[in-house]
Amino acid sequence: MSIFIIVLLTALVFIIIYQVGKASEHVSVLRGEDKLSYKTYNIIAWALVLVFVGGMYGLYICNEHFKDKMLPDAASVTGVNYDQMFKVTLITTGLVFFATQALLFWFAFRYKSTEGRKSFYFAHSNKLELLWTTVPAIAMAILVAFGLKNWAAQTSDAPADASVVEIVGKQFNWVVRYPGADNELGKRNYTLINEANNVLGLDWKDPHNMDDIISGTGELHVVVNKPVKLLINSRDVIHDVGLPHFRMKMDAVPGITTTIWFTPTITTDSMKAITKNPNFVYEISCDQMCGKGHYSMRGTVIVETPEQHKKWIESQKSYYVENHPETAPAAAPTAAPKADSVAKDKKVALK
Repeated sequence: MSIFIIVLLTALVFIIIYQVGKASEHVSVLRGEDKLSYKTYNIIAWALVLVFVGGMYGLYICNEHFKDKMLPDAASVTGVNYDQMFKVTLITTGLVFFATQALLFWFAFRYKSTEGRKSFYFAHSNKLELLWTTVPAIAMAILVAFGLKNWAAQTSDAPADASVVEIVGKQFNWVVRYPGADNELGKRNYTLINEANNVLGLDWKDPHNMDDIISGTGELHVVVNKPVKLLINSRDVIHDVGLPHFRMKMDAVPGITTTIWFTPTITTDSMKAITKNPNFVYEISCDQMCGKGHYSMRGTVIVETPEQHKKWIESQKSYYVENHPETAPAAAPTAAPKADSVAKDKKVALK
């Protein structure tokens, strides 16, 4: 609220200055004067200088205030490349912004109207047109080339050794499916979807579905330094899998499977130590407005070591067994006591 009031007051100050200038102009016209007061021009010129200095100082203050609230370093190989691209873009556009704004306010101050100076106007200049069209175009083409390179890397075919995980968005949570021991996801059929015992519509005629693991809590478990390919889909409306800590996102579209892949480089435990936040979690956000419960579509990514991941996988039941407990393998029977041990126990009892 306080920021809104400051912005509003600043706007009111500019409006007042503008109205004062217009009033002075009308008074001069009524008096029959051809020229406005050059003193007013001088005041406005200095006011513009203060606006420029104040604006630059405001940018500095905002940067210092929000610096500690930014995301930590990227936790994926692709994310590091995206961060580098962002820095190059920010530095390039920042320098251009500062140079153009400094020139704009300097010209307004330096070449303000005075009694001994007349403004010079020219309608066209081929050299200037060529300069301010060609230079920005070349700069933008270079920045776009960096972006296309990173985008191609993100959407390219995943490495052959990448693990495959399916993530499906629905109003309003994420459902994550992992292949079982056969390392292959089974087929799905949307007509088989049942909230009670088949949230993804798994086709039980496909044997590959029998060992698939489903996490309805929105937890995505991945192994550090191992590529993971995400098969992304939606059950209802358009969602968007946002992975801000890995600098990645991809739309989840009904009826269409989209894919991205990345290689996580920092485990969750390590990131807790780096950020000094014992409650740190990698988040999955929905970056597409998907309905009134959009705010609640929050999942988590657990980046773990191979040993931790193996232990977690072994502790999970397949989705089929969870919903058909009668098919679960029976516990191994306790071994019968040996005959000599039984005889010994009888002798002890007789004594």
